[in-house]
Amino acid sequence: MLITHDTRCALDAVVDLVNTAPEDHTTDDGLANVAALADFVRKHEISDVGVLSEYDLAAVHRVRDRFSGIFAAADPRFAAGLINELIAAAGTTPRLTDHDGYDWHVHYFAPGASIADHLAADCGMALAFFVVAGEQERLRRCEAPDCRRAFVDLSRNRSRRYCDSRTCGNRLHVAAYRARRKEAAG
Repeated sequence: MLITHDTRCALDAVVDLVNTAPEDHTTDDGLANVAALADFVRKHEISDVGVLSEYDLAAVHRVRDRFSGIFAAADPRFAAGLINELIAAAGTTPRLTDHDGYDWHVHYFAPGASIADHLAADCGMALAFFVVAGEQERLRRCEAPDCRRAFVDLSRNRSRRYCDSRTCGNRLHVAAYRARRKEAAG
């Protein structure tokens, strides 16, 4: 599956957005205030964003919840329905652009769109490409028991199980190794 630069940027943004949500009230909200939302916008170099407000923050929280549902969807039809609702509500308006030194690419949000509509349109379309390609199963949650972070499995054989192999994956492999050693030692 060919993933263009702008689609990859949208995938990175949607994964980071979903992962800002507090999990079971055990973690803090990564987008707790407008300043955190502004940092998110800067980090992801999201263009065409005006002055952010509490209204924008609340709207982004609602979009984030919808995206979380897409990563939790076991059925492509259900995921497609959520994506369709998101991009329709955002007033998707595809247009070609070549801003900020990037070659031609497509923006799906309307000029002057809110940050929530911007994310819903661009990130929704990035996820839509996976459903269309029959690759919805690549939109995953970490399989570590104490981690449910979202990620997009871009491995060739669709075998990635953890959000980060250096943290979650390695931690579980070390725990399994120690358990085997303990059992062998009797």
